[in-house]
Amino acid sequence: MSQKLVAYFSASGVTARVAKNLAAAAAADLYEIKPQTPYSQADLNWQDSNSRSSLEMHDPTSRPALLAKDAPIAGHDVIFLGFPIWWYVAPTLINTFLEAYDFTGKTIILFATSGGSGFGKAVDSLQKSAPQASIREGQVFPASVSQTELATWLKDLNLP
Repeated sequence: MSQKLVAYFSASGVTARVAKNLAAAAAADLYEIKPQTPYSQADLNWQDSNSRSSLEMHDPTSRPALLAKDAPIAGHDVIFLGFPIWWYVAPTLINTFLEAYDFTGKTIILFATSGGSGFGKAVDSLQKSAPQASIREGQVFPASVSQTELATWLKDLNLP
């Protein structure tokens, strides 16, 4: 088993494409984080203050349920954790994921996709959900990032 895992949540497929390319470039295992109730287009409408994603993101205690809790965390030392940026942080589903497992001693490297914003306060908000892990801000990638570009980024991380 690889010591690296790419775990990701993708609402529209963009983060999934980046995650699959990253897993290939890193020779890492791949795990998709899925909500118990999938997000519809209406749920993702950030311009609607009553949409599901808006309500979740404005409630710091929101923890949407996971479809499954079978991520192979124990067998991996480095976890690349990917998600779309919502309101300058990770979707609250990522907090649910982190709180569902023991990440003691693990290195978590964040990667994200975004239409234009950076990580914002993602590291701070996620560290609270996995206090025994070392969470590192990685990079926000465009949907068009290539496997070659991801391989260069991985090399620059100087991982063991």
